[in-house]
Amino acid sequence: MFKFSSNEIRDLFISFFVISLAFSILYSRLDVTALINILPMVMVGVGLGFILHEIAHKITAMRYGYWAEYKTWTPGLFVALISSAFGFIFAAPGAVHIYGQYMTDRENGIISIAGPLTNILLSLIFLAVALWLGMTNPGLFSPIIASPEWVTILFETSMLGFSINAFLALFNLIPFSILDGAKIFRWNPLIWLSVAAVAGIMVYFSFTGVFF
Repeated sequence: MFKFSSNEIRDLFISFFVISLAFSILYSRLDVTALINILPMVMVGVGLGFILHEIAHKITAMRYGYWAEYKTWTPGLFVALISSAFGFIFAAPGAVHIYGQYMTDRENGIISIAGPLTNILLSLIFLAVALWLGMTNPGLFSPIIASPEWVTILFETSMLGFSINAFLALFNLIPFSILDGAKIFRWNPLIWLSVAAVAGIMVYFSFTGVFF
């Protein structure tokens, strides 16, 4: 059974809010009105991706019998907020701490890959929603036909969720230091390369706007 302590729930909520706020500051360019409007969309598209990424690590680790708990990293929270005000984000708000002995490279790799795979799955779900909305609501791309406001908001949220979750997956797959990519590469370089290629292609598509 997967349990969350009160401290862990608190830390997850704080990280969720700070990450959402940081990306909202980045996208709104310090415009308070725009920030307030975009924050709910960012919470769904970005904050959800971050939270589920960490929960995937925790659940996978506990399936192997390890104790796992998410903890915030306060300096990382401040860096995320400060960097967003300067037009970029370096986000390291916290991580799942895993306690146990004799963890193999395979176990560590599988636990680590669970996070990026979760972001890739979320990215594909968001893309599917955006494609469906685009096909069923021609007004989204027409200056003449108006779409309902809720459709436009849902479409923009879905596109944001697609691009950011793809980026989160690719960033965490960098085979450097404590990032997931280093542990996955140590376990199986071919699997790392395959997943990184998928995430990279998705990030490329999100930047080129190939779907819309």
